[in-house]
Amino acid sequence: MGVKGLSSFVQKNSLIYRDIRFRNNKLVIDGNNLIYLLYFRSGLDRRHGGEYGAFEDLIEKFIKSLRNCRVEPYVVLDGGLDPTDKKLETLKKRTKNRIQKAQNKVMGQQKKVLPPLGKLVFIQTLARLKVPMAQCFGEADIHIASLASEWGCPVLSDDSDFYIFDLPGGLLPISHFQWEVVVQDGIPCKHYTTSSFCIFFNIQRQILPVFAALAGNDYVNLREMGVYPSWADFAPAGSGKTARLEGLLRWLRGFQRPQDALNAALGLMGKLSRKKKAGVLQGLTLGMNKYQLPPTDLRCFFTKGTVPVLTEEMDLVPDWARLALIQGRMGGDFLNVLLLKRMELSFPVDDSSKPSANLTSRPIRQVMYGLLLGCRFLVKEWDRVDLQLVVYPVQPVLRGAALQLKLEALDKADRPLVLRVLLETLAVKQEVLDGVPAHLHLPVAVTCYWLQKARPPPDLRLLQALLLGMVTGTRASYFDFSVSFNQLHLKVGWCVFHINCEGITKQFKSRFLDIKVGKSPAKLSAEYTEFFSKLLYQGTLAHQLFHRLESEVNPELLLSDALQDRTLYRTLLVAVLQSRPQQTTPSSGPRRGGAPPQQPLHDLTAKLKQVYLLDEEDEEEEEAAVGGKSAVRADGGPSWEMVSVKTRFRTKVRNHLPKMPEFARKQERICWD
Repeated sequence: MGVKGLSSFVQKNSLIYRDIRFRNNKLVIDGNNLIYLLYFRSGLDRRHGGEYGAFEDLIEKFIKSLRNCRVEPYVVLDGGLDPTDKKLETLKKRTKNRIQKAQNKVMGQQKKVLPPLGKLVFIQTLARLKVPMAQCFGEADIHIASLASEWGCPVLSDDSDFYIFDLPGGLLPISHFQWEVVVQDGIPCKHYTTSSFCIFFNIQRQILPVFAALAGNDYVNLREMGVYPSWADFAPAGSGKTARLEGLLRWLRGFQRPQDALNAALGLMGKLSRKKKAGVLQGLTLGMNKYQLPPTDLRCFFTKGTVPVLTEEMDLVPDWARLALIQGRMGGDFLNVLLLKRMELSFPVDDSSKPSANLTSRPIRQVMYGLLLGCRFLVKEWDRVDLQLVVYPVQPVLRGAALQLKLEALDKADRPLVLRVLLETLAVKQEVLDGVPAHLHLPVAVTCYWLQKARPPPDLRLLQALLLGMVTGTRASYFDFSVSFNQLHLKVGWCVFHINCEGITKQFKSRFLDIKVGKSPAKLSAEYTEFFSKLLYQGTLAHQLFHRLESEVNPELLLSDALQDRTLYRTLLVAVLQSRPQQTTPSSGPRRGGAPPQQPLHDLTAKLKQVYLLDEEDEEEEEAAVGGKSAVRADGGPSWEMVSVKTRFRTKVRNHLPKMPEFARKQERICWD
């Protein structure tokens, strides 16, 4: 957030900037800021759960542009929250704003809601590209500024706090960083320095922190403290919306020392009680001190791999977790739960009149809380009811195999034991995954959990759309499935759906099932290999598949002609459905003209298993007839073209059979229509 209104104020006074071509230098990048800029500026999908493949491509192009200009990027990300809770009220405001923005997006407004897996894809892509990256134990701003100051290089960010930090290399605002149009002598951009700002407004550089505090930043807001200085009175006529900041800067011209400016500012605030005056002074001092740059350990981390020393407030963090935290392999929620006993949940684009999607994954988070805290403390979860921010006290849970794990020795836990904990948490038996390829064990297990726990029960066609997308995504020939998970601490996310049927109106909502098991710091079984989110879920594709399935098309006709695609789809479907209780099946939603009741699950899975035997010869003949065609692009990536019909006469005939179970031979066995 930074200083309220400062970014637009500087944009208005654009002569402060200097146009340059940037190349041959280090660049410290505000990672959280860059994630938002790349995703939102690109126009990628925001309503259907995310377009992660296109987002990864965008990140690759960005890094390539930097390297082409011999720019060395160093990306720094936010980690956990401030253990002192100095910004608690600011955090509450931001959380309420995220809830409202998600609802506004549902209503069709153009709000910036980052898809749930955006940060995970960003971190995975940087790791694959071998870009130096660090996740701070707390907020990153001060560490970004300190590192850039020590190296004498610029910062890339749109956070207005960097207009206040005294950076020798200055600031390159992301919004003016034209990395897409690299020219021969560098990347066109605008360069900002505090000296140019102070010369432009005729104030002393040491007064800038006072300006930020009086204007209002993340640590102090005078209006919320009941103090209303009218800085606009000092602005020249015609200043318009920027009168507050321009008037404040004009008033500060007469001061050389920060303390003198503070004392004079207190005199403008009218009669204050001694207690209130002390509180205002304390808040202003806190707001100023955030711009003092301490030494940072990030330089040693980037150059020598040395893990930064933790502060006294973080003594509870075990030694084995520190490297994983700074490398971004563990999320900041680990620290928030361990140190603050608090969990701030994400808010995807969702219908606020429905229960929060986070309720589905609460049992998983309870296990994570138990592994980190035992059962002694309650964890405060920040969630929503309608559009209201609510705090739920949640009891940690330890049961079954999880009772054998201890926080201080999680890194030494036996892999079979950790696998048991994971499967027990997801309520999935190992035999369910026996026929599933190793690289899809974890996504399939999470899908099984969702199918069992989601309320209302998911529509069968939603499950089919997810699995079809999974099959298509994992066919990318360039994807290396040999990389193994070493730690059970990656955030595992899965984007899921539900249908809200109101008469003939169907509203399609996306929900994010936030599987926080991935943040539990224990070793993962070797059977589970790393997957990249962008290959398993593409929002627009999943929605298109669902709408095609609404017309009762055979799901397999939406795949390529490759035998392995259809076989994999059936394998995944059998695995997921057999994890369901025997007496229930996924809802299939309303059907045109009425339809026979759903078959029991044991009948469905039995028929699916028979498909392998009954159709294998036919499939092999078809595969040979089409010459082994596949839906892989010339560049080796997956093709997203959906094949609606095959060229085989027999298949065409089958497609025109009546949509009744007793006549639709193969469709009955696959789609249960």
